[in-house]
Amino acid sequence: MTIEMVYFAWVRERIGKGGETVAPPAGISTVRNLIDWLAASSAAHAAAFADVTRLRAAVDQTFVGLDASVVDAREVAVFPPVTGG
Repeated sequence: MTIEMVYFAWVRERIGKGGETVAPPAGISTVRNLIDWLAASSAAHAAAFADVTRLRAAVDQTFVGLDASVVDAREVAVFPPVTGG
């Protein structure tokens, strides 16, 4: 399984890129599992994902909670909470 990761705002800044293609190992089934796996992959990812309470996600362009499934997902976006004005 490969997933297109997309990063926005300060998540993008901390990781140093707007996206990447990842191939998570078997057993990665939720957004939270995916974030934890990515956080272990580099210091930049660890910094971006240090406080998961400050993260929001979308799977295939649908807003979801961190407990949402990524099984068969094509794209996962990670971003800070969105505020309007």
